[in-house]
Amino acid sequence: MQLIADMHMHTVASTHAYSTLGEMVHAAAQKGLYAVAITDHGAKIPGSPGQWYFENLRVVPRILEGVLVLRGQETDVLDRDGSIDLTEHDAKFLDWIVASIHSQAFAPARGDVDAVTQAWLNVAKNPKVNVIGHSGTAGYEYDYERVIPEFGREGKLVEINEGTFLVRPQSAGNCVKILKFCKKHRVPVIVDSDSHFHTRVGCCDRCLKALSEIGFPEELVVNADIGRFREYLKKHTRVFEDPAAAPALQTN
Repeated sequence: MQLIADMHMHTVASTHAYSTLGEMVHAAAQKGLYAVAITDHGAKIPGSPGQWYFENLRVVPRILEGVLVLRGQETDVLDRDGSIDLTEHDAKFLDWIVASIHSQAFAPARGDVDAVTQAWLNVAKNPKVNVIGHSGTAGYEYDYERVIPEFGREGKLVEINEGTFLVRPQSAGNCVKILKFCKKHRVPVIVDSDSHFHTRVGCCDRCLKALSEIGFPEELVVNADIGRFREYLKKHTRVFEDPAAAPALQTN
């Protein structure tokens, strides 16, 4: 399986990552990727970007080194109500939102399966969110059978995250369970690197191995096909309403 986009990555703007936006995009271009999303953290994560960062992403060219660049954020889920730290102001300037749970921002205690389940059910209803980020994190399990079909019904892509397999191996088993439920319910997924350094852009070997081992259908991997990926963007984002994105529409 060949991935054509990497839609979750961090730059030096998040202060715990170590490459610039330009370096990340250049790495994607070198690997022949069609698109990337720059998804630095929202305000509730320590070291997140400053006040004007997300608004001013509009100065970044829509097409850079031949790569379609989406302006995004990894927003944090804050509570069982599904509140997120994406502001209404910033949302106006962004194309792509990955919603994730991190212990630094999520109010309920680790191990509260009911709270995490309710949080994800509410996030699923949020039209601003595109991706359910690394939801296999150990300690934040939820009722997969109940929630994953809702992700599919609401047009959310369930992320399979290389960073989880690389730095959170204790969570890998949960990710495989999530994949199996996505397969069972025909819920589309997206495979991302969650890279924090440019050499990791597009590197998702562990995720692809997990997909292969359970016989996951390639047609459910949204970023394994340009046509399938563009259809998602057209239906769920405003990217192609931007005239600057027009060259990307001509890509075969």
